Amino acid sequence: MVKLSVIVPFYNVRQFAPDTLRSLKANARDDVEFLLVDDCSSDGTRDLLERAVEEVPGAVLLPHEVNGGLATARNTGLDAARGTYLTFLDGDDWYAPGYCGQLLDAAERLGTDFVRVDHVQVTGRARQIHRMPHGRREVPLRPLDAILPADRSTSVDYPYAWAGIYHRRLLDSGVLRFRDGLRTAEDRPWIWRLHREAESFAVTSLYGVFYRRGVSSSLTQIGDVRQLDFLRAFDQVVEETAAHDQAAELLPKAIRTYCAVMAHHLESIERFEPAVARTLRAESAAALGRLPQDILRSTLSALGPDRAARLRRVRRHQALRPGAPAAVPATRVHEEAAR
Repeated sequence: MVKLSVIVPFYNVRQFAPDTLRSLKANARDDVEFLLVDDCSSDGTRDLLERAVEEVPGAVLLPHEVNGGLATARNTGLDAARGTYLTFLDGDDWYAPGYCGQLLDAAERLGTDFVRVDHVQVTGRARQIHRMPHGRREVPLRPLDAILPADRSTSVDYPYAWAGIYHRRLLDSGVLRFRDGLRTAEDRPWIWRLHREAESFAVTSLYGVFYRRGVSSSLTQIGDVRQLDFLRAFDQVVEETAAHDQAAELLPKAIRTYCAVMAHHLESIERFEPAVARTLRAESAAALGRLPQDILRSTLSALGPDRAARLRRVRRHQALRPGAPAAVPATRVHEEAAR
């Protein structure tokens, strides 16, 4: 019987995949399967994965013939998963020896829909523990209660799918699936749906997942059009949250986070290719025009002068564009959600 399915997408990470695969071997158990999804790598990663199937107990290779991005690769793993519990790992990260057993023990001990954990961020030779932003640990909690307050870092601001373990009932109900085709920010609508729809969760202090930062092949380091998928991701967060029966309380948090991420990208716009930078400005302006304007006004007032000024500039550009769509008032969003 498979207790835990570990879904590991790989795409052109030949330099780092050996560390990942060694860590999986150090976590092998009779009740754990490792679903290695190769997202059409072109750098020899698949050769490593084909050998790993022979060397890592429980490893299964799931190859893509067309590159689909991280969200689609994770869905491929979800479709094949047989475990009672599921978790994720990215193909350039790694686990501490025995971590999967500790993760299973936590899930079975706490008995919740999902359990979230801390992680170790790796930047070059530096190591830094990042804690899940929730103070109460080792007790069952209501996920919806962990979304707010809007003006502080909360559980939905820690969106890493690999920082936790999830019961299969969440997969069977559709909560665990990702939006196909999202190439960045795929975890954002996912974590919001998880907290809106799951019934229980817990936080435990485990530091067994090691997350690489500053990898040159990572999309967070590449200034091409794929980075702009964050707009589609947050549009989904706002749309789905507006349909919730607690939309009035939750939307300010969703919109504040959207604006903060948008301002971050606009602040570092020089790293984008010129055509992508122009698209970022135009699509950010359009996104601000789509948001409920009364919530947006209060968000900008509380966001801080630099970020607010950056967003107000793109708002002015939006207002001057011929044929720009009218702003949507929050009251209409709430009315449509109620209907």
